Amino acid sequence: MDLPKLAIAALGGTVSMQASHAGEGVIPTVSGETLLQSLPELSTLARINVETLGLLPSASLDFEFLLSVLHWANEQISQGAVGVVITQGTDTLEETATFFDYLWNHNEPLVMTGAMRSAAQAGADGPANLQDACRVALAENSRHRGVQVVMNGQIHAANAVRKIDSLALQAFASPVSGPVGLLIENTVRYLRPPAQRRVLPMPQRCAKVALLEASLSADTLLLENIVDLGYDGLVIAGFGAGHVSAQWAAVIEGITQKIPVIVATRTGSGSTAQCSYGFIGGEMDLIRKGAAMAGFLCPRKPRILLWLLIGCQRQGDLARYLKDE
Repeated sequence: MDLPKLAIAALGGTVSMQASHAGEGVIPTVSGETLLQSLPELSTLARINVETLGLLPSASLDFEFLLSVLHWANEQISQGAVGVVITQGTDTLEETATFFDYLWNHNEPLVMTGAMRSAAQAGADGPANLQDACRVALAENSRHRGVQVVMNGQIHAANAVRKIDSLALQAFASPVSGPVGLLIENTVRYLRPPAQRRVLPMPQRCAKVALLEASLSADTLLLENIVDLGYDGLVIAGFGAGHVSAQWAAVIEGITQKIPVIVATRTGSGSTAQCSYGFIGGEMDLIRKGAAMAGFLCPRKPRILLWLLIGCQRQGDLARYLKDE
């Protein structure tokens, strides 16, 4: 019986990092092919095509590069792959997964993974995470689920997953909703059925979307110049359930007349409100002023959504997409 075809792409990150000299910090140096050599069992599960598309720390990835990676992944599916696995650094893993999920127009799974310990450290988690990710990508019950992140034996939906710790092995979680699945004795177990997805067309232009965080006694200088600086959209990481100061609220009212503005919560968990707080700068006031609320999306995710919507001239659908969150 022929084995299924699985495609793996390495973009760099901790899973591929080693130090070139003792005492120096680790940098991406290990290719996807080398990583695969540490997992001989995978060759018994699938016919694997592995390619190294980059050796970049994930902080240096950008949307244009990710579009080229997406093109590669689409090609793999068209050539018969039953799933795609992508490894990258964990710094921006939650954002990359969200970016791909809005554009992944296949029933076959796209699975993201990485590592919290470098390949040179004792107890490196990269090989185990990669093997788990491959099992998820090959599982029949992973179809129709879009893009998922597999770390530390857990499976997370792209729209919910967040990096919640800077260095710990258990660095990834899905606040409020929890993981969608687990790997138990090498078996992929899902805890709930696939959610309905809405996929965007490919962007035709590169927008500029700013992300600003509200903080105590913050001035309005950057806000006042957002439009003149050439930004096409703005996301604000607001206090509490989506709030800003009265001074910020006054400036935001003018900005919403020119570009889309989304307000998220900076708290790290929970949703923005809609009809709870009526003070100036509260969510009810900001909605009246033309801002949109991000719901459960952390501030980084609606920035990606807005960038894509503007890029494919669908910013008029913003409210509909945020409603689903």
